[in-house]
Amino acid sequence: MAHGIIHSHLPRVLVVRPPESFYLYQSQYSHKFHFLKAWESPLLLDQFLSTHARDVQAMLSCGISPIKADLLCHLPSLRLVVTPSSGLNHIDLSECRRRGVAVASVGSVASCDVADLAVGLLIDVLRKISVADRFAKQGLWASKTSYPLGSKVFAVSI
Repeated sequence: MAHGIIHSHLPRVLVVRPPESFYLYQSQYSHKFHFLKAWESPLLLDQFLSTHARDVQAMLSCGISPIKADLLCHLPSLRLVVTPSSGLNHIDLSECRRRGVAVASVGSVASCDVADLAVGLLIDVLRKISVADRFAKQGLWASKTSYPLGSKVFAVSI
């Protein structure tokens, strides 16, 4: 009973299935939000939503748990869906718009960083930077006289 009293004043956030980042940040936000963890309940999802989530105003979503009209009909008070993914194809955006539910995602915030990382990894593989680093750190240069060179990433001819 005391557990319910502690959380009774906190905003309730529905989590049907947790995104990976949930486990990293749950403890940091558990004093600000009461997370309704549907995946931990023995009830079927419809029963869980009817019993515990009718007054939920926010939901944390991930791609493995689609948010479609049949789920939204159980959440008449829902006003916000937050997803830590850049994609939104798991969310019925037109139904959310129709119901006045705002949707927040990371959008393209990491796109440039992902592209930079991909180019960096390509250069590493073609130029054999990591492999050469291991070769040197393991002292293999002392027993093997030559090390195969990597390839150039771009060849420009003028």
